[in-house]
Amino acid sequence: MSTTPTDTEDSMTLSRLQLGLLIGGLLTTAVGQSFIFAILPPLGREVGFDEVQINIIISSSALVFSISSAWWGRISDRTGRKPVILIGLAGYAAGNLLFALMFKSGLEGWLLGTPLFLTALILRCGQSLLMSATQPAAAAYTADHSARKLRTRSLARLGTATSLGMIFGPILAGALAGFGLLFPLYCATGFAVIAWIIIARLLPNDRESHGGNRQQRKLKVTDPRVRLFLFCSFGGFTGFAGIQQTLGFRVQDMLALDGTGTAQYTGIALMAAALCTFAMQLTISQRYQGPPLILIRWGVGALCIGALTVALATNFPLLVVGMALMGTGLGLAVPAIAAGASLAVTPEEQGAAAGLATAVPAAGFVAGPITCGMLYTVNPTLSALGASLILLGVLIAALLGKKLPRYQ
Repeated sequence: MSTTPTDTEDSMTLSRLQLGLLIGGLLTTAVGQSFIFAILPPLGREVGFDEVQINIIISSSALVFSISSAWWGRISDRTGRKPVILIGLAGYAAGNLLFALMFKSGLEGWLLGTPLFLTALILRCGQSLLMSATQPAAAAYTADHSARKLRTRSLARLGTATSLGMIFGPILAGALAGFGLLFPLYCATGFAVIAWIIIARLLPNDRESHGGNRQQRKLKVTDPRVRLFLFCSFGGFTGFAGIQQTLGFRVQDMLALDGTGTAQYTGIALMAAALCTFAMQLTISQRYQGPPLILIRWGVGALCIGALTVALATNFPLLVVGMALMGTGLGLAVPAIAAGASLAVTPEEQGAAAGLATAVPAAGFVAGPITCGMLYTVNPTLSALGASLILLGVLIAALLGKKLPRYQ
């Protein structure tokens, strides 16, 4: 059972400085990840990787991210949020630089074939192991300083960091790719270093607030308080990731583009999704104060319709419309899922809940690319159709799910 909110909890607020710093840190990572999504398909093909190898890199690193996110969330319950946030940013910066240098060696012929693929796989997984610390710690920091009735709004505001990264990331990736496909990766490393320095200096430390949770019972995915939220998150991100990770191939094959052109057009489609996600987070999600499950249902419904639109698209404009609908769905569902999980647990479990809420979408980025990537090799349309069926199953589960007493 969740604890009853106290007057202190109801009066808690996240300062503008705290929120701005957390958004800045997550924005840095989100921009860099958008660079990867936009340039990895054409960059991978340039060094001789096929679709399966590229999807293995993405899926394996997502699996590591998923497993380690839950662990970092629990660590932040014991040691405080700020140290864990800084570990994640440092790991992202170092890993991103090494990833770029590795691809440089491939483009210049220093490292080729299987050794290059294995090196890429190891570096990306190592980066994911460390960078996964930032998001759950930032979400838990936000929950720690947010009243229960404002939890959805606070987490929606934090979620705008990812949306902004998805908006500006593709734009920057397309522009910076004009200086070479590796140039965006070098820039992302610099952004992360700057973010680390600013957060280390300015974000208030909260270590003392979380030092007594060493005996806290481990929160499990199957916990009845959170399992419906986590299932909706996993299924929703499986469908979205399956389409996102095959989007570069779909765009390149549909329009017969070179590597730079593919990165630019893929960036446009991803930006449309991110704009709609941001719009929903900025408007509906921040103003909504009803049961999170209701908002989840609307969000998953939009995701399902968007995936079907992508599946049936025969031209680039219709593909963009489908991605925009999927972005709309994410903007509604993701903050509601995070808020639902947060509200369902005790204050001492906020880090663990945030860790699971971060881990489950990453698990979707494992299942989605593998499933839809294999379907894409059979037929490009089957990839998005498979995602549509997955999302339909999630929608049915959300519609049949019962609202939790009082909170949901």
